[in-house]
Amino acid sequence: MSQKPSIPKGTRDFTPVEVAKRDSIFSTIKSTFQTFGFQSIETPSFENSQTLMGKYGEEGDRLIFKILNSGDYLKKADATLLENKESKKITASISEKALRYDLTVPFARYVVQHQNEIDFPFKRYQIQPVWRADRPQKGRFREFYQCDADVVGSDSLWQEIDFIQLYDTVFEKLGLEGVTIKMNNRKILSGIAEIIGASDKLIDFTVALDKLDKIGEEGVVKEMIEKGIPEEAIGKITPLFHFKGSNQERLNQLQTMLISSEEGTKGVEELRFIIDTIEAVGLQTAEVTLDVTLARGLNYYTGAIFEVSAPKGVKMGSIGGGGRYDDLTGIFGLKDMSGVGISFGLDRIYLVLEELNLFKGIDLPRPDVLFINFGDKEALYSSKAIAKLRKLGVKSELYPSAAKMKKQMMYANKRSIPFVVLVGEKEIEAGTYTLKNMETGEQAMYRYDELLQVIINS
Repeated sequence: MSQKPSIPKGTRDFTPVEVAKRDSIFSTIKSTFQTFGFQSIETPSFENSQTLMGKYGEEGDRLIFKILNSGDYLKKADATLLENKESKKITASISEKALRYDLTVPFARYVVQHQNEIDFPFKRYQIQPVWRADRPQKGRFREFYQCDADVVGSDSLWQEIDFIQLYDTVFEKLGLEGVTIKMNNRKILSGIAEIIGASDKLIDFTVALDKLDKIGEEGVVKEMIEKGIPEEAIGKITPLFHFKGSNQERLNQLQTMLISSEEGTKGVEELRFIIDTIEAVGLQTAEVTLDVTLARGLNYYTGAIFEVSAPKGVKMGSIGGGGRYDDLTGIFGLKDMSGVGISFGLDRIYLVLEELNLFKGIDLPRPDVLFINFGDKEALYSSKAIAKLRKLGVKSELYPSAAKMKKQMMYANKRSIPFVVLVGEKEIEAGTYTLKNMETGEQAMYRYDELLQVIINS
């Protein structure tokens, strides 16, 4: 007995209904990107390993899917490493390529490689799948789409303001109210690490802090201690876990706390400019809030960072995020190329919209009209009309075989096809078509021009 086929954990098949719903999200995001002046690019699904490795921190590197070299991939492997099962050390010799982990690092590589062809500042968007060897759970998959927008070649904070408005516009179009855009600044985090004497542990500090909503205050403290951050230093930052007040009140508290840190003070000033401007401009549906525990564990962020939370009552991780990176292209040799970008978590947004029943008026792709097949002679006559209809953009279909009439009509009903055309000897002789309205049950005989008008005017 053959084994039942399956798919890898963390991947999914999508039904026609699910694809139609996902396409509606893609279309909304894509049109908004274009409204805000972004251009589309695409990059390969896999990159050279050296392009990706070391760009996401230790945890990110662990989640990158490596691709085994073609042919006898063990031929170049070190026998001693193989015998000792030192997988980390042997990986480089058996795997030279990897599936992309996100779209940002490949974009940085793209900018460096095509720098002489690009007009800066360069505003690009990219909607493609990425892969992560993560543990699958609700809203977290091993294969998923990212919808990214980035601007490189400008250090203006007006870009951050533009991105907040972009987020707000997309969620307003999707009918998703109550979304929160959380903000922080990596300079503030660096300043905090500086004043508690833990600058050399900045990465460990931010990675642990970023997990506050997942493992709680006690878990964050425990992880920081395990990473070698002194308890005395941690004690100085515990008030941050319970930061309260309006955005302005929080900014004032941070300004006082970081007065001795030049970098931390600069981070507060940048956030103040962004928040003040957004409050002056106004948003349609989203709310911006300063969250000093927001760290986003990716090492390349250097300025403002964003994370978007679903409306209250919906149990879901972040549905978007991003931030400022002052020298991401520097890792590929192009220095002083500041950039900022955001990403939409399509799959999580889909789940939120589904849970809130916000998919309305989304129809499956379907023909406008189905021609019933009574045989080859009738099918040929129908096909000539179908060809003309399709040229005019009328979605038309011929049932592929001369099956029983009941079966063909059931097919039309199941696919909610509004019109059915019946062609027999009588219609062929008269040069006409019998059109049936599947909703009302009414049917009448028409010439081609009349048939076309009834279908397109329905």
